[in-house]
Amino acid sequence: QVQLVESGGGLVQAGGSLRLSCAASGNIAGINAINWHRQAPGKRRELVASITAGRSTNYADSVKGRFTISTNNVKNTVYLQMNSLKPEDTAVYYCNFVIRYSNYWGQGTQVTVSS
Repeated sequence: QVQLVESGGGLVQAGGSLRLSCAASGNIAGINAINWHRQAPGKRRELVASITAGRSTNYADSVKGRFTISTNNVKNTVYLQMNSLKPEDTAVYYCNFVIRYSNYWGQGTQVTVSS
């Protein structure tokens, strides 16, 4: 079983920064990819950033240059550093581990950016 616990969300003014964390526990051997998604009210969940087992990273165009995904393998934690935040970044953010091609999700953390 895999457990993912997110933290770091909150309220921030436009232009500010937040760092989200997602701590993983359980049997996480065989990771294919780690993703951050977000879902704003009334909108579909969208992929924001991903990192593969080969350490390749990808970002949605809307966050490229502002968000950075990284991992701490010792702590089994993935981070999403979010800079220059905009009101349109307001959403619930979810981490997602793809392990042996099965998907595991965190509970989500709310990020609210005020204008």
